[in-house]
Amino acid sequence: MITNIAPNHLDVHGTMEEYIQAKTNLIAHQNAFSKTVLNADNALTWNLAPMVRGMLIAFSRKTVPTYGAFLREDGMLCYQNGSETIPVVAASDIRIPGIHNVENYLAAISAVWGEVSVEVIVQVAKTFGGVEHRIEFVRERKGVKWYNDSIATSPTRVLAGLNSFQTKLTVIMGGYDKKIPFEPMAETVCDKVKTVLLMGVTAPKIEAAIRSAKNYQEGHPQLLHVETMEEAVQTAANITQPGDIVTLSPACASFDKYPNFEARGLHYKKLVKELSE
Repeated sequence: MITNIAPNHLDVHGTMEEYIQAKTNLIAHQNAFSKTVLNADNALTWNLAPMVRGMLIAFSRKTVPTYGAFLREDGMLCYQNGSETIPVVAASDIRIPGIHNVENYLAAISAVWGEVSVEVIVQVAKTFGGVEHRIEFVRERKGVKWYNDSIATSPTRVLAGLNSFQTKLTVIMGGYDKKIPFEPMAETVCDKVKTVLLMGVTAPKIEAAIRSAKNYQEGHPQLLHVETMEEAVQTAANITQPGDIVTLSPACASFDKYPNFEARGLHYKKLVKELSE
């Protein structure tokens, strides 16, 4: 069992109280031969540790557990097996971006340790491109990396995607109006994005939210309006330089132009892959 309580679980599990109760109930019914993996960096999770009757495995970005995976200061993901420290994989070698994915790998390493070889863990880390439509790597063209985050249909999900990258991004945003505010993501957009390509019926609302952010400066980010996904992809291809990153992170549902986010993501990927070298 792996427990990693965090606010983004609310989208799936309802209230935080319900989620915690569900995990508590699972731990309460485990036996002395079970293995429980807990996030040592999260107080809500770590408070469940005294309930564990079997083997407790911890993972952490901040501390070194007695047993479990941790992130070393040099960026290496390691497994601590009592007094023995075993290097596993460098964070820079993990193909899917973001510190949350480093945490996911720490949890996974802790869960499979002793069952899966280090060589297999490294191979997966270097080759697994992520779940389709969720910060999915599409291709690299002329030094520009393209990602598909079509599943980011709300500002909260967009924030997770933006915080996965260290480079300022070119982002395609907009779509169907679910009547949700865009202000919660506006400051992060100003910090993390250099160009926003706005499309769909929500384009004016997203622009207004970004312009109202306290850290917005004219032209930072640059705000451009496009009519179609074809125009968005071509514009992004024209304005980006080697080292740049482009991502489709709509912050909106797709129903103004597509039947669902999958169709939107597939169309975007098709257009990106068809760009000439």
